[in-house]
This record gives sequence, structure tokens and C-alpha cells, in this order.
Amino acid sequence: MTDARFPDGFLWGTATAAFQIEGAAGLREPSIWDTFCRTPGKVYGGHTGEVAVDHHRLWRDDVRLMAELGLGAYRFSVSWPRVLAGGIGFYDALVDELLSYGIKPCVTLYHWDLPQELETEGGWPERETAYAFAQYASQVSAALADRVELWTTLNEPWCSAFLGYGSGVHAPGRTSPADSLRAAHHLNLAHGLAAAALPASARTGIALNLGAVRPLTGSAADLDAARRIDALANRIFTEPLLRGAYPRDLLADTASVTDWSFVRPGDEALIHRPLGFLGVNYYTPTVVSAASDGPRDDGHGGGEHSPWPGAEDVAFHQPPGERTDMGWSIDPTGLYDLLERCAREAPGLPLLVTENGAAYAPDLHDPARIRYLEAHLAEVHRALADGAPVEGYFLWSLMDNFEWSYGYSKRFGIVHVDYETQARTPRSSAHWYARLARTGALRAGS
Repeated sequence: MTDARFPDGFLWGTATAAFQIEGAAGLREPSIWDTFCRTPGKVYGGHTGEVAVDHHRLWRDDVRLMAELGLGAYRFSVSWPRVLAGGIGFYDALVDELLSYGIKPCVTLYHWDLPQELETEGGWPERETAYAFAQYASQVSAALADRVELWTTLNEPWCSAFLGYGSGVHAPGRTSPADSLRAAHHLNLAHGLAAAALPASARTGIALNLGAVRPLTGSAADLDAARRIDALANRIFTEPLLRGAYPRDLLADTASVTDWSFVRPGDEALIHRPLGFLGVNYYTPTVVSAASDGPRDDGHGGGEHSPWPGAEDVAFHQPPGERTDMGWSIDPTGLYDLLERCAREAPGLPLLVTENGAAYAPDLHDPARIRYLEAHLAEVHRALADGAPVEGYFLWSLMDNFEWSYGYSKRFGIVHVDYETQARTPRSSAHWYARLARTGALRAGS
């Protein structure tokens, strides 16, 4: 393989999320993840995000580290609970610091940390939460939009809806199939309302953890299982976003769960607003079959309840071969497939890889992570060569952090964090990525 060169202007960045890195819990309102962490048995080791990796205190050092690595962009999320507590100034200063180093700030408005007070009032299954989100988006926009061009409304709304309200393995830990579908719609609505609240000068998108859904075999039953999961993983979001309507097969598949009466006239038009870009998050493919007695581990933390309403009988399979520390199979072709599909279904819409990365052991020398990243970026380059309008790549994650229900047991960072001292040490992968960001050349065997 010869060098794969990315185009000039390609955006090289890293990504984080507020609850996973900031800490300073006393300077914000409680979120659903604070409550979830305090619930025995929900989070590995009883870990919490109260301190996390102390980014709220160490943010200047972290920005300087990004600059030393030569990163062109930083995708971070704003904590809604912190804004409620009057903490928008933290993000105002962070944006200024990033710009002073020539790093493009990319703001995500929601990365799963719903204020607990809104969950107490019903959370995402309630329509009022979408309107509250639009008000919050307006407040953040008023503070930051003069300096921030790229905005992501929601990160992985599938996880918020189906892991939070379906399987219960994420906060708030509820297990209602009907509520998970209600939540998915109100998250879609929240995106549309928030996008309308941002200025016309903003490039507004959404980050979806689209599934590269594949049938285990070519049988009619397995093909139909893949269709059903594709509707719940992908088209429940992409169809209203890109077409202005929910897919008919999704409505039919879930008719035994809900009548979808929570979708009001005009909702789908509100969701179907022009996008400035579509964000794609990818880690591992999804392989399914129709076998009712097959395995149920879909890579999302197990649990007694399914996150797939109306498709509880579908089996999920982990392909053989190398896996990351999350137990996820490694198949970079899934990223190519998703980028190619997005380019085909939304011609001309700019694409960003808003998350991609791997968890491995805490070692500072991490050749397995470098191999993972190189293989996936080779597929990004292949998609570019085939005409997909991919404009940038955000590696997950800048540094080790709180990995949701896994606590601090899984490490995605290209920067190692000593959780006792909060010392940051770039791994081999950080230096590898810094060279790539500097040269734009993906070298064979690097």
C-alpha cells in the first residue's frame, strides 16, 4: 500500500463529552448520569463522574496538549446541567482558548447528560423536553455562536432513547419499549427545534451512531431481520431527517408496541430541516439473524431488556477475529459502507466522522490502537476516493475518561490519564495521530 493522502483542509480532530471528562459536579445541577451512578449495580465499581478527569480545572493544559499534537479541531459537548447552574462562562473561555491556538471548536449540545429535574418530569418520552432543549440551545447559541461554526445538536440519540429507556443499561435506566420510541421521536423533534434556534451562519448537524447492519446469512429470514434492525438503528433517524417522514416498515414493525400517536402533524417537517453536515459515529459492525434462540449480545452492555422494540426476537452475533477491549469485533469496512450509504442517500451533504476509535489496555505503547485507526482511516480515504464528501475525522477520544456504565475500566484515549494524579501522558497513538494531522499522509505500516 502506498501513502493515502487526504485533501488539504481535511479536518483532523478529537472528541470528548462533558460528563466523561469535566468533573466539578458541585458546579452544575444534577444530571441523569449522577443519579444513575448512585444506583447500586448500574456502573462498574460504583464509579461516578464527580471528578472524572478534572477537565473543568485542567482545561488550559488540555488545550495546550491538543495544540502540541497539532490538532485542527476539538469536538466537545456542553453540559446542560452546568448551563442551568450559570456555568456557560466555562465554555466561553474554552472556545476563546481553542481559537487562540488555531483549533476549531465544534460544539455538541447534548451528549446524554439530561438534567435530572427534566427526567423527574418525564424525560425524553415527554414532548416538553424537546422544547426545553430548544430553549437551552438558544442560550448556548447566544453565548458562543459568534465564534463557533460547527454545531452538533445531539450525539447518538439512539443510545439516549433505546439504552436509556429501552434496555436500561444507560441513564435514566428505564425499561419501556413504548417510551423508548417516544423518546426517539422527541429527540428527533429536539434536533429540529434546536437547529431552528441556531443562527443561519451556523453549520448544524447531528452525530448518529449508524449501524453497519449485516445479515448473518443470505436467507430471507436473516435479510428481514437486518431490515428490521436497520429501521430501528438507522432509518428511525435518517428518514425524518433527510426525507421528512418515518419509514412505513418501522411503523408496521412496532405497531404492537405503540400507535405512534405522539407524532403530531407538522413534527416531521420540523425535523426535516436543512443539515450543514451529517456526523457518523462508527466502532463495529452489527451482524444479525432471525434465530429466536440465538445470542442477544448486541455490544451495548447486555441487560435483561432489549433495546430493540418490536424486534426482541432478532439475534446478534459477534464475528470471529480480533476485538477491542470492549469486546467489539474490528471491521473497518463497516465505516466505508456507512459513508458510502450516506453519500448515496443524501447526495452532496457534507459528512464528518464524528467518532471513531478503540479501547485497549492502559499501556503507553499501543500499537493495536494505531492499527485500528490506520485501518479505519484507510476506509475513510477509500470513501473519499469514491466520491463521498467526507470533510473531517474526530478520533474518540482525546484522553481516557469515564466510559459510562463501564466506569473507568475502559480506556479509549490516545492520551493516558493517571486517575490518581490526573497526569496526562500521550500514548504512541497520540504521536502517530499528530504526524497524520500534520502531513495528511496515511502511511503503510506506520
